[in-house]
Parts: sequence; structure tokens; C-alpha cells
Amino acid sequence: MLAFKAVLAAILAPGTVDIVVPAILIATAAGPLDLGPWRWLGLPLLALGAPILAWCIVDFARVGKGTLAPIDPPKFVVRGGPYRFVRNPMYVANIMIILGEALVFQSWAVALYGACAAVAFHLFVVVYEEPTLTRVFGADYEAYRESVPRWIPRFRIGHRQSAI
Repeated sequence: MLAFKAVLAAILAPGTVDIVVPAILIATAAGPLDLGPWRWLGLPLLALGAPILAWCIVDFARVGKGTLAPIDPPKFVVRGGPYRFVRNPMYVANIMIILGEALVFQSWAVALYGACAAVAFHLFVVVYEEPTLTRVFGADYEAYRESVPRWIPRFRIGHRQSAI
């Protein structure tokens, strides 16, 4: 049942954010962005963002015992996989996908949508998600929060990458 709920949540949330809305914007918005061959720089963003998003969804179900839907959140703090590097890899992956689409399809509208989505994700994380996770998971989440950055990974040259 958890697998079904995870797949359903993935179809509804990221499917809408990453596929439906950009497709509507691409089909209806006027004034394409002419990037020439630079448009193909969006492919690596898509190629990296999609598997990171899928990995996060699987980890939410397998490790966290929940889904990405706020009505069925994980029961445990997920710290492995992409969550070792940033606390919000799912949102980062969504933005990578949207910006990749903006480049590949040369769409100002999708680029603007991506910027708005990034701001919305940030506000949601700061105003709702982090306070809620702190309240629900307490010291466990606080320790994770202190050791792993919110958005941009910290890479230490010459040091083994740990849970940062």
C-alpha cells in the first residue's frame, strides 16, 4: 500500500509541477527564448534532476516509511542518498528539471515559473517544513539540520564526504 501511495503522490505532485505546468506554459506562452545550441545545456539538468527526484521518492517510502505528500509524511528523518548532501534534494531536483525544460524548450515562461517555484519552495521550507520537522522529530532533526545544508552542498577538498 505504501508503494502505491508513494507512486500516486509522485504522479500528482512532481508530475504536475515538473510536467503538466511546464507543458501548458510551453504550449500557450508566446515569445520563445532563442538560445541556439546553448539550449542543450538543459539536458544535463534533466538527466541529473529526474533520477535524484526518483531516488528521493523511493527513499521517502523505503527509509522514511511515508510519501512526499504532506498528508502522509515520512515517519523517520531520511538522511541517506541525496539527503547526505542537502536537506531538500527533492526541491533542488524539481528546480533542475524545470530549468532544464526552460532551456531545452527555450521558454521564458518556464524559466520564470522555475524562479517562482524556487522562491515558493524556499518559503515553504522556512515557514512550514523546518518548524514542523523540528517539532515532530526534535533533536534528531536538529542534529541533521546542523550537519547538512539546506540547498547548496558543502564539499571539502581532501576530506572524505560525510553527512554534510
